[in-house]
Amino acid sequence: MGTQKNDILQGTLALLVLKTLAPNRRMHGYAIATHVRRVSDHLLRVEEGSLYPALHRMEQQGWLKSEWGVTEKNREARFYSVTPKGRRRLAEEEESWTRLTTGVGRVLRYV
Repeated sequence: MGTQKNDILQGTLALLVLKTLAPNRRMHGYAIATHVRRVSDHLLRVEEGSLYPALHRMEQQGWLKSEWGVTEKNREARFYSVTPKGRRRLAEEEESWTRLTTGVGRVLRYV
């Protein structure tokens, strides 16, 4: 019996982060990872080793902006939010994801 792997597929992390932050949310990294895990009913797991470099890249690309703040546990953390450029990228990522899942679905249904 194999072990189930629920790590995020390569390339979907940006989509999940942008979607998480899109409703004008401002969240720190741990809260983003927790949100994805909770909303996916623990089917998806975002590892810190993938998340923080991705957040940094997305900020460099202008999709996110960040500012320092204090968490609910009174700790300093970087809080991220989506920029207008990030909202445009989210629309592109959602369209791409829809095309991908449609194509995979067709292959899986092929007899």
